[in-house]
Amino acid sequence: MNSAEAFVISRLDYCNALCYGIIDERTRYLQSVQNAAAWLVMGTRRCDHISPVLRQLQWLPVRQRVMFKTAILIHRSLSGNAPGYLADDCRLVADDCGSCTAFCRHSNTCCQSDAQQFCRQDLRPLPPQVWNSLLPHLRLCGLSYGQFRRLLKTFLFGQ
Repeated sequence: MNSAEAFVISRLDYCNALCYGIIDERTRYLQSVQNAAAWLVMGTRRCDHISPVLRQLQWLPVRQRVMFKTAILIHRSLSGNAPGYLADDCRLVADDCGSCTAFCRHSNTCCQSDAQQFCRQDLRPLPPQVWNSLLPHLRLCGLSYGQFRRLLKTFLFGQ
């Protein structure tokens, strides 16, 4: 990954939870930034279709990327591989047919200070909503981080 890729991706990934469920107009703006970066990185023309370029870079579109990053964080929390302040707030409440259902307590550390003015939605339902919307085979409790990441990315590329 070159420096332009790293810079753009780090900016798109910043505060992913706040981007979940935002209006389409804002998503289109972020998507246009990602598209411009992809054209720049790959050296393609702006008139070229972006989907093959994003796929070649293995970049998910913005809406799927937000879901991917959020689901990865939840998986790490549920498997005990996230920082304590995150892992303590996320628990499994049901296990049906081997797939896990998540429940996350609201953390008071969410949306403090300047970020609070940008919170247009209550973030409490976000983690369980993202996790529980995944296909059952993605919510299998025994999946390693690598397996989960690979299956999730394949699933989101197919959407």
